[in-house]
Amino acid sequence: MFTGIITAVGKVIEARSENGGLDLVIEAPYDDLALGESVAVDGACLTVNSVGSGGFSVHLIATSLERTRFRRCRPGFRVNLERALRVGDRLGGHLVQGHVDGVGEVVRVAQQDDARLLDIIAPAEIMGVSIPLGSITVDGVSLTINAIPAASIIQVSLIPFTLQHTTLGERVAGHQVHLEGDTVGKYVAALLREKRER
Repeated sequence: MFTGIITAVGKVIEARSENGGLDLVIEAPYDDLALGESVAVDGACLTVNSVGSGGFSVHLIATSLERTRFRRCRPGFRVNLERALRVGDRLGGHLVQGHVDGVGEVVRVAQQDDARLLDIIAPAEIMGVSIPLGSITVDGVSLTINAIPAASIIQVSLIPFTLQHTTLGERVAGHQVHLEGDTVGKYVAALLREKRER
């Protein structure tokens, strides 16, 4: 479980195909990672399978590659990182599972006073659990939905701190982003769907 509060921005050092999956070596400032620990990498919960000086490695299986944009990952690619929530930690963002529900595409970036607005085309399963002022995770970052300007578009507003401390400030129209819908919304939608089917 995560909160969507990014604790570091890492950099991909190596990306190589392996047995139908993908091995990534990521440079990160964490000096006490343990084997088997979970780290959210751009919002995807991945397992640390080796630890080295200044970084760690993870393996993505084919299923993970199908649900993410990691197939396009190359050395030098910057990623948002968050370590798993510990009991007693502050829940500064919202409940985030680290399960990428879909890949969205940024279609518009605009400046509004001191905030930057991103309009993102989102898959239907994300739209179905999204409401204005509700929560959404974009590349691992906990955000509030600013508006839903069209049936398939979610708009988020990025404050200066988020722009400075995550990779979202680098996103422009045409970029793909990982999306995770609100966990509570997903459970409510599933319960209502089950009730209707009965």
